[in-house]
Amino acid sequence: MQQRTLRQNIRATGIGVHKGKDAALVLRPAPVNTGIVFCRMDLPGNPTIPASYDAVADTSMCTILKNNNHTVATVEHLMSALSGFGIDNLYVDVNGPELPIMDGSAAPFAFLLESAGIVSQNAPKQFILIKKEVKITEGDKSAALLPYNGFRLSYQLDYNHPFFNGKKNYYQLNFNQAVFVREISRARTFGFLKDAEKMRALNLALGANLENTVVIDDNDVINEGGLRYDDECVRHKLLDAVGDLYLAGHNIIGEFIGVKSGHALNNKLLYELMAHPDAWELVSFEDSKQVPAGYDQWCGSTQTA
Repeated sequence: MQQRTLRQNIRATGIGVHKGKDAALVLRPAPVNTGIVFCRMDLPGNPTIPASYDAVADTSMCTILKNNNHTVATVEHLMSALSGFGIDNLYVDVNGPELPIMDGSAAPFAFLLESAGIVSQNAPKQFILIKKEVKITEGDKSAALLPYNGFRLSYQLDYNHPFFNGKKNYYQLNFNQAVFVREISRARTFGFLKDAEKMRALNLALGANLENTVVIDDNDVINEGGLRYDDECVRHKLLDAVGDLYLAGHNIIGEFIGVKSGHALNNKLLYELMAHPDAWELVSFEDSKQVPAGYDQWCGSTQTA
């Protein structure tokens, strides 16, 4: 099991969901042990910002990373796709303070990764193996990581809103790349129509529209065509969690259980994990037969760089 990067550069453009400005990015292959690194190409010296849990500066409406007073926002959907495809090393060049929102899901980013191609690199891929349970609880919200031989995730959604009454607001999956693409990558971000004016008064959601956001009014979804999945909202929260957890720096071997958690609580969970060195360890696999189910499809499935 080796580290993974892209075979070639690939580009994309779109609009930033919060600032409402055009945004362009280039995904570039990176050497072994680089990790995921964002590069602000619009700033002098092209400062870099590592995709790391301890670089998270704000989680109020999206995940914002910061390094030496330079920031990059709305990284969670790309990070989710990178986790879903097991990309260890990558440069992400962006020409502004925010990544493009695309269609509000991780599917366009997954398409970019597939189009660029993926190669194995000459270094072992490392995983974070969860050895003991860690949990963060705030009121009726919680996030936990537990031992599990694979990567299993579940999420419980709970909104006091008529739209969610009687709907399936719980979702669980056993992770692999195909399941990620099929079951959660297409789930779009969502918001409530009643909050739109309040958010725009705060200079947020300036680029949000019905092409990139599921909008819910007092009773139902107002997007033409409705939902992509009956439980699209809870699947999107799971998509966000996959991206948030990948800020640990490696794919996780364990189980995630989220109850009403968001970017902030997911980030606190990673801090809690790292604060307990006895709860985890870095592992790699020389024998493909030892690789946990879900990750074994990455063994020998790509060209070698």
